Amino acid sequence: MIAFLSHIDHQLFLFLNGIHNPFFDRLMFTASKGLVWLPVYLAFLALVIWKYRWQTLWILLFAALLILVSDQVSNVIKDAVQRLRPSHEPGLEVHLVNAYKGGSFGFYSAHASNSFAVSVFLIILLKPFFRFFFIPVLLWALFLSSTRIYLGVHFPGDILAGMVMGSLVGWGAGILCLRIIHRFRRSGIPGKEK
Repeated sequence: MIAFLSHIDHQLFLFLNGIHNPFFDRLMFTASKGLVWLPVYLAFLALVIWKYRWQTLWILLFAALLILVSDQVSNVIKDAVQRLRPSHEPGLEVHLVNAYKGGSFGFYSAHASNSFAVSVFLIILLKPFFRFFFIPVLLWALFLSSTRIYLGVHFPGDILAGMVMGSLVGWGAGILCLRIIHRFRRSGIPGKEK
């Protein structure tokens, strides 16, 4: 069964990675870099400040912790599983962009984990205020994650596992953060909304 799933993962990767052209090479390589998304992160922060005021400090603390947990757990799993990235797998024809290969191991994707952790965290915090907020946020996370397949550094299974793990981290952090915010609001500690 594992061999069958691995075969499907490889075939799906080869199909998706094989769809390339110079325009998408530039787009996907640029989109995979964190700094290019700074305006999006600032927009998210503005929405959080608008709705949570001083409780934003708690949210920023939780956001930093969830990124740390999501990223480091991914690294621990990569070192434990030691599944080669497509870009490092011998005999696999991979389309690379700018000769970027990533580290040796790819299961599971920290990009997917981190982007879905942030997305689910924000959805939990902002869904009471913005009904359809989840749609663009999840599409953003999915796009960011998919760039890794295009660039040849992750199999689809790496992305899927990262999406699941990141979503769990984001969900847990979001629920815990809201509980703390609500507890402090009830207790009258500074930051309580008037």
